Amino acid sequence: MNYTFQFGVVFARLPELWQGALLSLEIGVLSFWGGALLGLLLAAFKVYGSGVVRWLANSFIVFFTNTPAVIQIYFLYYGLPEIGVLWSNVTCVIVGLTLNTGAYLAEIMRAGFISVHRTELEAAETLGFARWQQIRHVILPHIAKVIYPALANYFVVLMLGTSMASIFGVNELTGQAYNIASDNYRHIEMFTVVAGIYILLTFIASLSLAFFGRWAFRVRARIF
Repeated sequence: MNYTFQFGVVFARLPELWQGALLSLEIGVLSFWGGALLGLLLAAFKVYGSGVVRWLANSFIVFFTNTPAVIQIYFLYYGLPEIGVLWSNVTCVIVGLTLNTGAYLAEIMRAGFISVHRTELEAAETLGFARWQQIRHVILPHIAKVIYPALANYFVVLMLGTSMASIFGVNELTGQAYNIASDNYRHIEMFTVVAGIYILLTFIASLSLAFFGRWAFRVRARIF
């Protein structure tokens, strides 16, 4: 094997890779927190909703958890223009990942809702808490401690999954790497460096989520 590694060629393009990494981080953060809010609503509908509401929530969850996220984004990216809705490729990716994330997190959060002790809810009702107050002051702090590790793990998986955005022409980290490697033909060096950047991104995501959990819910989440 006479292949000569030339990492200097890749390091010279690091500013472009960092630009793509920041876009990957932006897509991951927006999709995760949007999906977390959607998952919270879906979980509340499944636990507290009427029969029709539970059926609609279940139908949404079944569809989005049993079809690949990339196909869901395809529907948005290629289907919406057919009905006159024009979204950018980045918007389609974020919306698609948000819907997919919401469906998966709904089941995780539902387990958190069920884990709340009835005595805590009865105490809140005795104090005159409305339903939304019970969720905000009783249910959310409780379920956060139960499901936060699972949420943190999913955040890392989602960060890595943002690489599929390159399929739709988004110049996030993987997309930038493909473009640069097609110019200098240093694919091995390029994706070795990109793998290291992804490790750094997941570490930053885990660290930020751990600090947020300790600040907002007093949850001691592990980093990796």
